[in-house]
Amino acid sequence: MLVRRNLKWSVIAHYTWKSMLYYTLLAIAVFLLHDHFEVLKLHLPFSTITALSTALAIFLGFKNSNAYERWWEARQIWGQLVNSSRAWSRQVVTMIIPEESHEAQMVKELQERLVYRHMAFVHGLRVFLRKPKQYNETRQEEIYEETNEYSDTMAFLSPNEYKIFCQKNNPPNYLLNLQGDDLRRAYDRGWLSDYRFVQLEQTLVEFNNVQGRSERIKNTPFPRQYSFFSRVFVFIHASLLPFVFVEEIGWASMPVSVIISFVFLCLDLVGERMEDPFENRLEDVPLTSMSLGIETNLKEHWGDKNFPASKDMSKGIVL
Repeated sequence: MLVRRNLKWSVIAHYTWKSMLYYTLLAIAVFLLHDHFEVLKLHLPFSTITALSTALAIFLGFKNSNAYERWWEARQIWGQLVNSSRAWSRQVVTMIIPEESHEAQMVKELQERLVYRHMAFVHGLRVFLRKPKQYNETRQEEIYEETNEYSDTMAFLSPNEYKIFCQKNNPPNYLLNLQGDDLRRAYDRGWLSDYRFVQLEQTLVEFNNVQGRSERIKNTPFPRQYSFFSRVFVFIHASLLPFVFVEEIGWASMPVSVIISFVFLCLDLVGERMEDPFENRLEDVPLTSMSLGIETNLKEHWGDKNFPASKDMSKGIVL
């Protein structure tokens, strides 16, 4: 996620240069054909482009509003995961109580396993929601995570659990099932009362809800008609602009039409870049930073001082 107030022009140029090249060449061609070679005398009235601009602005505003709602819902879902993760750590430590003193060590090992396995769940869910690196390369989009493999979870799982985890179609859900199995065994041994077992199980259900809501956003794309027709309308609008201004303002029609086209192009790109918040792009929800934050919180509560390294924010980006 971008956190710097001002965007770098190099980033903007990366996504707009092809369209801007077309707008510029078209404006120059229309001006030369109209004024110098007197080949093209087509002129459109201002009322034509005014009506089109108004309709396009309304359409793009509606699209961007709905795209932002998807992004904000994704951010709220992961915000809930942060809160529930802290609650999970506290519940595991305070609610699982040994009946006999000689069971204290076994209970502590169980608590550690439940806390650290949840860190694996968080990191695994992050990777699960992001598409493979090859997908981003085919779209020529820069990504900011070195790998999409589940290696980040290895430190929190036993070798056998990690091996099975990587083979599952839905690895995060597998970890939740393991958590539930451990809770049931703790209940059978008398380390959990009925009430405390229900409370912990309810927290696991909340993690299921977080994953399910995230998958709904991930697997339900923004209606393609909005993205497709917005690009078409922006292209048509930009193509007509030079024909509107060339008769009235002459050579100034070139910069004016290019600037106006740039404004509508950026409005279209804003919505397009926000509509899918789990694609591991600059504008996405910062899953990596939130995962590391959860890991830090849980390790601190457990007493582990081996916190993950903080990310460099000098580039104005939260991953």
